[in-house]
Amino acid sequence: MPGWYPSVGRRHFLVSSVAGTVGALVPLSANASTPPPPVNPAETLVQAAAATSPATATIIGGLPSDAALATPFDGDDRIRPFSYHASNAALADLRHRIAAVRWPSKELVSDPSQGVQLATMRKLADYWERHYDWHGVEARMNALPQFVTRIDGIDIHFIHVRSQHPNALPLIVTHGWPGSIIEQLKIIGPLTHPTAYGGTAADAFDVVIPSIPGHGFSGKPTELGWDPVRVAKAWAVLMDRLGYKRFVASGGDWGDPITEQLAVHEPGRVLGVHLNMPSAIPPEIEAALAAGGAPPAGLSAEEQQAYEQLDFFYKNGLGYAQEMNHRPQTLYALEDSPIGLAAWILDHDLRSYELIARVFDGKAEGLTRDDVLDNITLYWLTETAISSARLYWENKLAFFRPQGVTVPVVVSAFPDELYQAPRSWAERSFPRLVYYNRHPKGGHFAAWEQPEAFTHDLRAGFRSLH
Repeated sequence: MPGWYPSVGRRHFLVSSVAGTVGALVPLSANASTPPPPVNPAETLVQAAAATSPATATIIGGLPSDAALATPFDGDDRIRPFSYHASNAALADLRHRIAAVRWPSKELVSDPSQGVQLATMRKLADYWERHYDWHGVEARMNALPQFVTRIDGIDIHFIHVRSQHPNALPLIVTHGWPGSIIEQLKIIGPLTHPTAYGGTAADAFDVVIPSIPGHGFSGKPTELGWDPVRVAKAWAVLMDRLGYKRFVASGGDWGDPITEQLAVHEPGRVLGVHLNMPSAIPPEIEAALAAGGAPPAGLSAEEQQAYEQLDFFYKNGLGYAQEMNHRPQTLYALEDSPIGLAAWILDHDLRSYELIARVFDGKAEGLTRDDVLDNITLYWLTETAISSARLYWENKLAFFRPQGVTVPVVVSAFPDELYQAPRSWAERSFPRLVYYNRHPKGGHFAAWEQPEAFTHDLRAGFRSLH
């Protein structure tokens, strides 16, 4: 069937064009020395018992499993403290596999048009094997209040940092692929302790950062059905379990449809949403992209730029998404080779790849070599390359198509995102657009790469909702 397939979503973008049929679709920490006071009674109980309770989830090794998470039973709504410590054996095995890589021949072009370049991967591998230390990010994560709780038959891992400022606004932030909770570590301090980062007490948030099922330290689904809508419903349960009856939400990449669906299904609880890769493509733009021809006449400069970005991505940037959408189980190599996993993660989108390549060339950017490898190593140690890829297979939403959000919306538009959403498209897609900021710098991993700009928009956009 030619054309656009609205029933096939997120990065399938199934478009027939001259390029062929394309599938649609994708650290700062809180002050650890002064942990925020617990408020929720269930959470208070678990924290007090953490030192002796057998339900405390302390993982030592390479892989968090259901057994390691105290084998919770169905109906168990406890909130259990969590920490993770990679074993020396797991880290030694990782270094051994990096050293034993069998390199392919060099690409035959002088640019990344054939994929992630050999020189970049050799530099990454050298640093990963000889200089990188996982224990740095592990310590930062373990200094934060982390928990697991069972929702809809699966363990949900999350960071939960309460601000010490009164009347802090509850916020749930959702990562995407190939990201993780590591993307959000830099924004925790500025959001929960704003007076230490140039803000005021009125800018304070209580921050909840969950790991999507199949990603990071959350459980891996053992049944079908874990799509963005189901994840959004689980997030609503999580916020209720933490005692937050009303809250705001933020997300990009997969975090966008999860956040938007949270607003669609819980409009009485979600006070507003912040989106850095919004579903905001007008129908005539969608149709023109599906046809693979010229853009509609009369586009503004911003709209023309966005159209060209989307056209490029649909025609050149969806290889990874097509495979994960259609055949995620085939990606065995990602679970067996850390270099294969790293190359797959780097090849998400051209602008992010170019930034990461510059980082491994020694240039200063919003990300560091350690930032990049923290995230890749988390995927490796948790063995979630394939379980995370299955979200593409499960998804039924047409990505970038407006989803009917009626709550107040804040949009951060970054120039190196898959597309920099024009204000005009955001206004058409979100009837209650309350804040829009078009940034001069930043890309797909906005909170990770540009935490100050990201934090600024959350504060400014949600200030009227405090």
